[in-house]
Amino acid sequence: MLAFTFPGQGSQQQGMGEPWTAHESWELVTEASDACGRDVAALLLEADADELRHTRNSQLSTFVLSMVVLDAVERTGATFSCAAGHSLGEYSALTATGALAYDDAVRLVAERGEAMQVAADEQEGTMAAVLGLDDNLVAEACDATLGDVWVANYNAPGQVVIAGAPDAVAVAGDEAKAAGAKRLMGLPVGGAFHTPFMQPARDRLRKALAEVEIRAPSVPVVANVDAQPRADADEWRTLLAQQLTSPVLWRASLHALADAGVTTFVELGPGKVLTGMTKRTHRGATSMSVGTPTEIDTLMETLATDAPSAPTVLGGENLYVTERLIVSPCAGIFTLSAGVGDGQQVNVGDVIGHVAGEEVRSAFAGTVMGIMAVEGERVTARQPVAWLRTPAGS
Repeated sequence: MLAFTFPGQGSQQQGMGEPWTAHESWELVTEASDACGRDVAALLLEADADELRHTRNSQLSTFVLSMVVLDAVERTGATFSCAAGHSLGEYSALTATGALAYDDAVRLVAERGEAMQVAADEQEGTMAAVLGLDDNLVAEACDATLGDVWVANYNAPGQVVIAGAPDAVAVAGDEAKAAGAKRLMGLPVGGAFHTPFMQPARDRLRKALAEVEIRAPSVPVVANVDAQPRADADEWRTLLAQQLTSPVLWRASLHALADAGVTTFVELGPGKVLTGMTKRTHRGATSMSVGTPTEIDTLMETLATDAPSAPTVLGGENLYVTERLIVSPCAGIFTLSAGVGDGQQVNVGDVIGHVAGEEVRSAFAGTVMGIMAVEGERVTARQPVAWLRTPAGS
């Protein structure tokens, strides 16, 4: 089983969009700029490290690049059985599984970044990674500190992030080192995320979430808040808001994926932070990252050596690797080809419709189980437009 994982804030890198400018998937950058009214290309190509450190910039740029990478990977026909994303990366995971339309997700991420930036400006905070100490001892160090400091991320064995007021974080760090921590490392972020300091941002985000459609993901997404696989659309509005003030249970999320049968973890987006965490948590698993076009070749070689297997159901709807989505190649108005509908058999390369004059072709052979886009509806690039059931192993 293969899981796609998506990085969060802190993985951004100066010039991280440069390798993608000549790739077809770069069109998503233009769509993102149109959706949120910001020059996303400038963030990906021209912004320096200090500019990218600002929350409103790091979140938007990281999300969009993750979607560029995902689009490029999906063009190869690669599919996945489940997904998860670290903090901001949860929006990437939900977009990857069709729960969020791309343009809605761009606007949500932009609003989330702006809300968190404002909250951070109003309440000074910082974050630091505690290395080499058990989770419970890090929590005890925070509890023993007089001041506002909490555990924000349970990332991997021996890697826990604390956050809060700068003085309190420093004191809690000293407590942790006294308890045996090897190191306290400050993180390049501008606030105390996933703590009560983000309550104003949570209230603002709730309003934005209420204005978008959230669909059931095509495969379950493991939630940050409780490390449980979720396939129900109704749950995600609450989970995404709750995530801002709750610790990210990433280590437990990796265990949930492994318990479900995942043996290959592929991080899509800038950096290799999640790949490192996976290697620390599951030493026997295959873990790799794709952040540049050349790394797609490595991914294809790895997947070619993996034997197909039926996944364990993670919960919610019964979704199998033999179920596939056909996605739009671009943004525009969707029209369905005559005669295409539920129950029809399609072959690889069959045209099921058109978007802005571009053919929507099936990458798989199988039975049409449902048309997910409405005739005459405007769709975004990569938005699911049809659902197939394919023969086992195809």
